[in-house]
Amino acid sequence: MDMFRLRTINLVLATALAGAALPSQAALLLGIGEIGGSADLSGLTGTLENGLKANILGGMGSGFAWAGGNTFIATPDRGPNATAWNSAVDDTSSYISRFHTLNLSLQSNTKAGELPFQVNAKLASTTLLWSADKLNYGTAGTPNTAGLSNSSGRNYFTGRSDAFDASKGSNNSNNARFDPEGVRVSNDGKSVFVSDEYGPYVYQFDRATGERIKAFELPASLAVKTLGSTTAAEDKPVNTSGRVANKGMEGLAITPDGKMLVGIMQAPLLQDNKGQVRIVTIDVATGETKQFAYKLTDGSGVSEIVAINDHEFLIDERDGKGLGDGSAAGVKKGYRIDISGATPIPNDSIKGDLSKYLVSKTQTSTVDVVAMLTKPTSEGGAGLTAAQVPAKIEGYAFGQDVTFEGKTLHTLWVANDNDFVSGVAGQNKFYVFGLTDSELGGHFVPQAITAPVPEPETYALMGMGLLGLCVARRRKTQR
Repeated sequence: MDMFRLRTINLVLATALAGAALPSQAALLLGIGEIGGSADLSGLTGTLENGLKANILGGMGSGFAWAGGNTFIATPDRGPNATAWNSAVDDTSSYISRFHTLNLSLQSNTKAGELPFQVNAKLASTTLLWSADKLNYGTAGTPNTAGLSNSSGRNYFTGRSDAFDASKGSNNSNNARFDPEGVRVSNDGKSVFVSDEYGPYVYQFDRATGERIKAFELPASLAVKTLGSTTAAEDKPVNTSGRVANKGMEGLAITPDGKMLVGIMQAPLLQDNKGQVRIVTIDVATGETKQFAYKLTDGSGVSEIVAINDHEFLIDERDGKGLGDGSAAGVKKGYRIDISGATPIPNDSIKGDLSKYLVSKTQTSTVDVVAMLTKPTSEGGAGLTAAQVPAKIEGYAFGQDVTFEGKTLHTLWVANDNDFVSGVAGQNKFYVFGLTDSELGGHFVPQAITAPVPEPETYALMGMGLLGLCVARRRKTQR
């Protein structure tokens, strides 16, 4: 079996923890890790329009995906816009779109009063995203202010909100602006699929080089006709149909066989009823799409979707409260859905009430992040206050299984988006939860990623060719 095929890691706790009981029908908080620092590994040396460094590190949980073994992919969104410099572009900058490759592993922890596992976290590489085809930068101009100019056959995607062709709708894939939100890895390990909020778009990128190799055509009902460089310029009454500005395709899943992508919108479309969010399935081979609807429970929107099997998924519903917002977190819950019995939305003209097309879902959450993190440490929680729970819990990824107290647990890795302001929203955190198969409906299937990790390309190494990546053999920790 390939080294990146999902295997159970036998991590057995010492006698000091042997008396702790595994909660019944409740996710177990296994460990918490973080990646700090101020610079990524892109090699960029320039300065953005807002005065921040072009290689600023942050927002890593905007999109989050397992890539096999202890390797994960994290996508920051359109870049730092908390620093005021130009309200005409919502303070966005020419931050080049990118993804980070992370090494995240679990190590058993025998210290009394602490969580069962330590999370070892390391940033391995940063890959910039670009297109061989020319892109339209609108009034933004090419991203020279980021310390890196476009070259022949290499056009970088940018976070600038005004980098678009005003004569076309938001589904124009030649626009340079890109706001990555969801990410998944192909089963052969060679590609990453990224969804965004500006279009919304779903693009396929070469994982080793960052080159866009495919743009999927999404339903026209998701796009807006009139584009603008601010949120107000794209929402009602300017547009009455399509995605809400800054609330596009927030989550992306891939089925275990790698054949289907499943995207979910953060909020209802402008033409749809309140509380009903669209889901879009995409056949990777043919590009065929289908639409369904999801009914919000108690969250204000959806931030993520991850596959449990080929028809069941875990949805991340949340509010906008918590650390970074200056308030107490309320809703960060994972609900299980099943699309197999749902009726697809028949055409793009359907709007308003989508009740006929709702997918089935559990009435109670499978994972309650706020409840788990605010539990006292003596009860298996993190002992946080609700105000210390990150406001933006946006990344879900199933990793390798672990064995704890004789039971196999599927690990759900949960990441936050700190909006590049760690002093306000905290560091890039990774919360690891353990769930039994029954807690996931009894039919969990891991993604079949079988290929080795491709070599990454960064700006700093372009002149020297590709960086060789030494992949260490995974070690099993036993006690």
